[in-house]
Amino acid sequence: MAVETHDPHVGARATPEGARPVAGLFQSLNNFLATFVAIVHTRLELLTTELQEEVRQVGGILLWAFIAAFAAMMGLFLVALAVIFVFWDTHRLAASVAMVGMFVLVAVVAGMILRHKLSTKPPLLDDTLAELARDRDQLKARL
Repeated sequence: MAVETHDPHVGARATPEGARPVAGLFQSLNNFLATFVAIVHTRLELLTTELQEEVRQVGGILLWAFIAAFAAMMGLFLVALAVIFVFWDTHRLAASVAMVGMFVLVAVVAGMILRHKLSTKPPLLDDTLAELARDRDQLKARL
């Protein structure tokens, strides 16, 4: 007669089926994290691109603002010289007025360009915010 002993370790091998749900969970978590990192990476690239564009636009705006201010100041200086020259010989006045007109024209054109650049400038980080809104909407749709 064979004696049967009940040893819990005998015949109780670790089945691959028991490990599959855990491995599947870790694989799913790994895939989620990889996707999340990829999304964050893409959004950061978009953010840096937009910041570079913003810096270029601000640089252009500052340049035209400087040109407008410089031309306006030169115009005012030459107006003062024109008033002084009124009391001198006749041809100096015409030359002074012509120079004043030229600098005033440059100041007006630079001011118009500056106003146009400011009015047509897109909002800061507009594309990044739009992408994040799309991401949010897609996540809400999945829930």
